[in-house]
Amino acid sequence: MQKASTRTLYDYWNAIRGARSAPDRKDIDPTRIREALANTFILELDESEKFSFRLAGSHLCTAYCRELKGRSFSTLWHERDHDAMETLMRAVTEDHAVALVTFQGTTALHTKVSFETILMPLRHNGSTHTRLLGAMTALDEPYWLGVQPIMEQRITGLRLIWPDDVALEESVREVAASVVNDSGFSNGPAPTAMPAMVYGRSARRYAHLAVIDGGRQ
Repeated sequence: MQKASTRTLYDYWNAIRGARSAPDRKDIDPTRIREALANTFILELDESEKFSFRLAGSHLCTAYCRELKGRSFSTLWHERDHDAMETLMRAVTEDHAVALVTFQGTTALHTKVSFETILMPLRHNGSTHTRLLGAMTALDEPYWLGVQPIMEQRITGLRLIWPDDVALEESVREVAASVVNDSGFSNGPAPTAMPAMVYGRSARRYAHLAVIDGGRQ
């Protein structure tokens, strides 16, 4: 986690969940996360079974030069990354992992800026399937950010974290592309066969990505 807002929100989420896999929506006190609030958002499952913004902080809306409440989260991502993001979000809502995503945002004038996003499960009416808590923060802030809206965004890195394994020596399952181009991901179809080893470690298929398992050794 490179940004203070990401770490602040993660630490708060981790503290209020206690022994549960995820905290309840009503447990969140915005005054406890003032430093991260402008970058924080909550997603909800809409009628089309996709996630949209229920709440979005002011810095986030500024980066897109528009109010994000009610807008689709899924459609922000480049078409190439839709399957990866949907699979990643299922890991959050169903497996209660925390997803850390870096991506490159591009404007209509082809200027670019990198962001860090975190997604965490959130309970609503006893279920973790309809709400997500997250933060999205620019890794740097070029002078034009907030004037030129982000029009397209492409994933440059993914990581899944199992919080209950944080105290262990290897606590992170890292998600890497099986085939990479200069932006870090393949534009072509993923191979159908899953290699037994990636970078000398056992791996398995996770959508079009290779998952390198950490955690207990």
